[in-house]
Amino acid sequence: MTRRLAWALPPVVLLALFFLYPLALVVRQSFRPDTGGTSLQPYLDVLASESFRHALWTTVWLALAATAGCLVLGFVLALVIAFVPFPGARAVAKFIDVYLSFPSFLITLALLFLYGTTGLVGSFQFLTTPWGVLLAEVTYFTPFVMRPLLAAFSHLDTAQIEAAAGLGARAPRIVRRIILPEALPALAAGGSLVLVLCLNEFGIVLFTGAKGVTTLPTLVYGKAILESDYPGACVVAVVNVLISAGLYGLYRVVSRRAGA
Repeated sequence: MTRRLAWALPPVVLLALFFLYPLALVVRQSFRPDTGGTSLQPYLDVLASESFRHALWTTVWLALAATAGCLVLGFVLALVIAFVPFPGARAVAKFIDVYLSFPSFLITLALLFLYGTTGLVGSFQFLTTPWGVLLAEVTYFTPFVMRPLLAAFSHLDTAQIEAAAGLGARAPRIVRRIILPEALPALAAGGSLVLVLCLNEFGIVLFTGAKGVTTLPTLVYGKAILESDYPGACVVAVVNVLISAGLYGLYRVVSRRAGA
């Protein structure tokens, strides 16, 4: 027991020093208004403000819409890669693993180079609207859904599909009755992860330059850097952390049940 404690102590200390302590400072600052003392006033001011409610609503609907788009697009693309033979299918599947390491702003810049005001294809003003942010998020996060789906499809018993096809079942019926039930755990795990990531996405919103699109992460940036309202920024950060932690807990439960 003593040896186990000795091995566990260093990582616990490092975790507390580099993560829990800064987080505790943020929480403490959220209760300290500029007037001094300790008070709930920063929370009352921020939660009652129109800017916070707008940012919360924008964050939620963008995250939900992006997650839905990623689930639909990811499922279709994973079906094609896994079950439609074409040259380079294995290379595409391998590229998805590499794609997951790309920073989000890189995809946003690529979209701007294609569809921005001086883009190669032409100028599309929607890129600076919430719909542009949604497009960029769906484009970037879809592979996060495809990866668990491809893993699930690799373990699918193809004999069932061949038997169903031999009995005359069409492709939509095979997908609905055989493939989709097996893919549901992977879809739930991938969707939960995408939802958490979208709620905390900052780079995509920043690099699209979307006017009037303020999410919780960008509101933290605005209050801390632009307004020097550090208690207000900490309040928004605490709310964002609580939402993210709750959804991450849901993601872990879903992933555990899915075997991911």
